[in-house]
Amino acid sequence: MGALMFQGTGSDVGKSVLVAGICRALANRGLSVRPFKPQNMSNNAAVTADGGEIGRAQATQAIACRVPPDVDMNPVLLKPQGDRTSQLVVHGRVRGTLGSANWREGRRELMTAVLQSYRALAEQADIVVVEGAGSPAEINLRAGDIANMGFARAAQVPVVLIGDIDRGGVIASLVGTHAVIAPDDAAMIRGFVINKFRGDPALFADGMAAIVQRTGWAALGMLPWLPPARRLPSEDAVILERTHSAASDRIVIACPVTPRIANFDDLDPLRLEPAIDVVMVPPGEAIPDAAMIILAGSKTIIADMRFIRAQGWDVDILAHVRKRRPVLGLCGGYQMLGRQIADPDGVEGPAGEVAGLGLLDVETVLTGDKTLRQVRGVALGAAFSGYEIHLGRTTGCDADRPLGQLSGGGADGAMRADGLVAGSYIHGLLGEAAQRAAWLSRIGADATGPDHAADIDCALDEIAAAIEKHLDLDAMLAIARGAA
Repeated sequence: MGALMFQGTGSDVGKSVLVAGICRALANRGLSVRPFKPQNMSNNAAVTADGGEIGRAQATQAIACRVPPDVDMNPVLLKPQGDRTSQLVVHGRVRGTLGSANWREGRRELMTAVLQSYRALAEQADIVVVEGAGSPAEINLRAGDIANMGFARAAQVPVVLIGDIDRGGVIASLVGTHAVIAPDDAAMIRGFVINKFRGDPALFADGMAAIVQRTGWAALGMLPWLPPARRLPSEDAVILERTHSAASDRIVIACPVTPRIANFDDLDPLRLEPAIDVVMVPPGEAIPDAAMIILAGSKTIIADMRFIRAQGWDVDILAHVRKRRPVLGLCGGYQMLGRQIADPDGVEGPAGEVAGLGLLDVETVLTGDKTLRQVRGVALGAAFSGYEIHLGRTTGCDADRPLGQLSGGGADGAMRADGLVAGSYIHGLLGEAAQRAAWLSRIGADATGPDHAADIDCALDEIAAAIEKHLDLDAMLAIARGAA
């Protein structure tokens, strides 16, 4: 058994993609591999077969390993629900909240759960590939750390540090990390990788040598910019900052970006369609003239519904419907389409209620019980598969006209009598090509893209091939097994 941890010089340096690619490359070599992230912070979650929550990136990494997602792969998940508080999920189950007042103390107590999960995975695998969070250079967060060096030291897992050359300053970020972290932490780092390189690698040979000279870490390779990474599910909200204007030659589907948007990777399958331009609309901009509007999920439904009104997006959405153009709400977006959302027990924050958009004749009451399950079914005459992950119960006349029927019995969602407005609790609804085609036919678009799951699998193999070509995977295996 062996293990290797990949940490980064900062957020969004490509840790999740690199770990997924290495998992697939090692699995392709015939090894039994498991992904592991001690602590993740994301509102994009996936559901395991036993009804637990883990970060979306770890679910993708499990796919890379060709094994089912497991709660032990991400034992601590923080889901931001306010500027200073996050819902705490431990071993797939909600365990309250963490805020600025109890953050340090609460985090220390989680190391036991982290090590328990890591050891369970280690017993199942030839190698565990571990992903850090943020950066070990954030030495102000070192005390009680469970995400980076705190875990690496506790579990005695060697580390490879990732630097992102695309953002610039990669020599300073790697050498600077060596300079500011404690010597015992620096000793855990056995090598480094340069990520997202564009151009001729020979031009950075002197840079690689300079990093080796100043840190003593082994140079394990330089990975080029990987276009297939765009086809993996989105997890990090950083991607939402990269909004764009609609392309004039494609059909626009618009999605407003609320402060606590969740599971926005539900829109990723639409990006497989060459005829479709998915426009994530940032705050401060009007929803553009679109063929369809999709309202994504939310971690704080009431607050995000109020935000929609404050932005004037409610006016845009109602005008869109008056033009006889369709709207689809997914999970929290479905709840927002109704007449009212009530939180009598303060599940999301202060108790209260808010008027919805009134486009569906339904009402939602938020409760403390969270629905977590994988599902299959049929909607619009086409099959779908996905998962539910939501609080609350939605009822009303339009819910008696469900959007989908679930395999094994039961129904999902709601549909307005004219079919123009619909809502669903199913994440991943648009993943299968036939289901996506049924929706796109409503806006006069042909669906030519593949099933999302098949495309993810293909992208993982392409990333793994690049890793085999450009990184010293044999040296990484030797480090993981304690032979280097």
